Amino acid sequence: MPIVTRFAARSDVGLLRSSNQDSGYAGEHLLVLADGMGGPAGGDIASSVAVAHLAPLDDEHGADELLGLLRGAVADAHADLVARSTADPDLAGLGTTCIAMLRTGTKLAMVHIGDSRAYLLRDGELTQITTDHTFVQYLVSTGRLTLEEAERHPQRNMILRALGDTDGEVDLDESMREARPGDRWLLCSDGLFGVVSKDTIAETLRDTEDPGAAAQALVDLSLRAGAPDNVTCVVSDFLATADAPHLPSADPQVVGSAAERPTQRPGTGTTNGTGTGTTAATGAGASSAERAAALLGPDGDEPDTPRRRRLPRVLLSVVAGLVLLGAGAFAGWTWTQQQYFVAPSGDHVAIYRGIPQHIGPLGFSDLHERTDLRVDDLTPLAQQRLDSPITRGSLAGARDVVENLRESVVPEEPPEESPSESPSESSSESPSESGSESGTGTT
Repeated sequence: MPIVTRFAARSDVGLLRSSNQDSGYAGEHLLVLADGMGGPAGGDIASSVAVAHLAPLDDEHGADELLGLLRGAVADAHADLVARSTADPDLAGLGTTCIAMLRTGTKLAMVHIGDSRAYLLRDGELTQITTDHTFVQYLVSTGRLTLEEAERHPQRNMILRALGDTDGEVDLDESMREARPGDRWLLCSDGLFGVVSKDTIAETLRDTEDPGAAAQALVDLSLRAGAPDNVTCVVSDFLATADAPHLPSADPQVVGSAAERPTQRPGTGTTNGTGTGTTAATGAGASSAERAAALLGPDGDEPDTPRRRRLPRVLLSVVAGLVLLGAGAFAGWTWTQQQYFVAPSGDHVAIYRGIPQHIGPLGFSDLHERTDLRVDDLTPLAQQRLDSPITRGSLAGARDVVENLRESVVPEEPPEESPSESPSESSSESPSESGSESGTGTT
């Protein structure tokens, strides 16, 4: 069934930021959300560069070309950002998240890197489609943090993957999907989902029919919640042509930094469709340090508010190694806590959870239960068995060991019974008495 789209993009600098480092694009075939980082001297450039490389894809393509086109445009944006940060020290550390969706008919391709998110509202249910590329999400995925703990974790904004100043190939999440009439897609920066709950986002998307009004309502919710960061929302509805026969064609919408600083792709005269076509390099080269000085605080630091941060490459490698080492240690510790062993605890037989090993002062076991079975009551052979801990892979196995030991308890000897009659008592009768009794029947 042929599909048409209604789309809108909205962005706001927020209540605490001095510049908008988000960029959004909404068109008939293409949706893009980029959230820049790198401080006031780079984040806005990074997100607008990403949009500039992707915007020319907003057209019909073969379904089998979609992912390749997205992959190529994102790789070009990454190379562009690396070149800019290498050429201009003021731009060192710039980078951006990126979500891009490209549609042909009912085929929908998506690429994603960073911690901006894509949500799908289908049949009234909102589903998060993307997975955050953050350190905290890694801890959640490996079972080391709950979702509730992750929301309060001090490193929740630490990104592990992004476009920018790290050389090498871009590590994207990629997928192909089937669009359905009635679907509503939301792309958003963490300025929205960081302060507005998923339930509230879902309710707003369900209750607000027009995509522009829905995007603006979400931005307003972030502002009412304090908006500590830039907030950008891109909303697109997928409709069957029969449901929207007179839907007017709409021009693409560009918001955020990409609208404020139109960016020219290197080697072309093509702009992102807004403004005069000034290149990001020209706009940033001589003025980036001045813009940074104007936006920094009196001590040369950006205002102390939560901001997405990306680990430098060397530190990222160290952190990744520590994460893997920690994950291995955690897995090992979890295994030890599923083991049990039987050993003495004072005078009694006891069951311990863990393994009977130590590394220096660090032990790997604790007392689980002390039984009523005394070591001294066991046979010498059973006591000898307890000279070394008896290990088992479960609590039930350890309790079976205790019951087997209980069967080897030395039985108590019964107390000696005193005879009912002593020899002196049995011969206490005098001979005369015996004789007189025996002669009573004689004459």
